[in-house]
Amino acid sequence: MEIPGLSAARLLMELPTTAFSRAVAPLLGAIERLTGWLWLVLLAIIILNVSARQLLGEGFIQFEELQWHLYAAGFLFGIACACKSDAHVRVDVLREGWSPRTRAWIDLYGILLLLLPFILLVIVYGIPFAHSSFVSGEISQSPGGLPWRWIPKALLPLAFIFLLLAALARLSQVAAFLFRNPPQAEGARDAR
Repeated sequence: MEIPGLSAARLLMELPTTAFSRAVAPLLGAIERLTGWLWLVLLAIIILNVSARQLLGEGFIQFEELQWHLYAAGFLFGIACACKSDAHVRVDVLREGWSPRTRAWIDLYGILLLLLPFILLVIVYGIPFAHSSFVSGEISQSPGGLPWRWIPKALLPLAFIFLLLAALARLSQVAAFLFRNPPQAEGARDAR
């Protein structure tokens, strides 16, 4: 549903690319493609599991666990993809009336004061969490479940490392927009 007078083109800021954003773009693009394929694999596994349940009268716990592993991977990697493409959730109705410069300042402070500290906390606590699972040889508690429970747990810090790269790339672009462009040129950019 589109809100009248609210177009996606008006909400997006054209940010300059930076050396860092160009350097991480291929890696983040590969993560985006991988995440897209994960959803297709997940869909196939769901169809197989539902079909097995309907045709054979029983589901497979391995398929069910693999489903939540792939859901976790898709959502965790999807966060970095959303940050990279600036497609994350916002209150766009409020944001649309603000100038690109105001939006950039809000992005700058939001990344520095909220996003980066949160990312670092998840990485700092996520690595020992996954390591502990690996060292203990943690497996599924379900009979016939998947072994190697450390793999989905390791996705948490890994995905947040990718999110860190995406956030730093976005931060570098916002900083370049704010500090390379003089404020008096703002009216010309807003007129577009």
